[in-house]
Amino acid sequence: MESILRLWPKEENRMKRIDTAIEGVYIIESDCYGDNRGWFMETYNQAKFRDLGIDTVFVQDNMSYSAQKGTLRGLHYQRGEHSQTKLVRCTRGIVIDVAVDIRKGSPTYGKYVTCELSAENKRMFYIPRGMAHGFLTVTDDVEFQYKCDNLYNKESEGSIRYDDPDIGIDWGSLLNGIEPVLSDKDKIAPTLKECNADFIYEKR
Repeated sequence: MESILRLWPKEENRMKRIDTAIEGVYIIESDCYGDNRGWFMETYNQAKFRDLGIDTVFVQDNMSYSAQKGTLRGLHYQRGEHSQTKLVRCTRGIVIDVAVDIRKGSPTYGKYVTCELSAENKRMFYIPRGMAHGFLTVTDDVEFQYKCDNLYNKESEGSIRYDDPDIGIDWGSLLNGIEPVLSDKDKIAPTLKECNADFIYEKR
């Protein structure tokens, strides 16, 4: 893979938005500059995000650690006024990140997109409100970080089964025959048809 590092001295850091098959879900790439000491990159810049057409204001940062390869977290969302936009990235190891459109009336309702995030590729995944989100660890010892535009609210939590057949995420090929490591809550999550999501699609 071509190195993402650029040598110092650097010009102004640039950011790039890559659209996906779901409206509003983006892959974000930022220039990374390095020398014999290491490297530097911007992971968030409000002005540059606005130049990309993203005006989200983030209010909470979270970080999770997954010890074991095959750990599957999701699919999660928050309802109503507590819904969240997320900007996620992997700072140690590799994950396959998933966003599922659960906005009723959306032309891509029930569809999903995936993005590989890793400490090496340094990509970020922008997931707007109205999506269910989850990820699968491809390596052991994964550190995962994300910014949210709304505070966590336990009463508004929602979840959808990771293996809902109506969504059809191909976890099997990603798991390569191993059983996923799931939380007790995710083991009993409802399907998309059964869940209490209340998102309505609004054309941009």
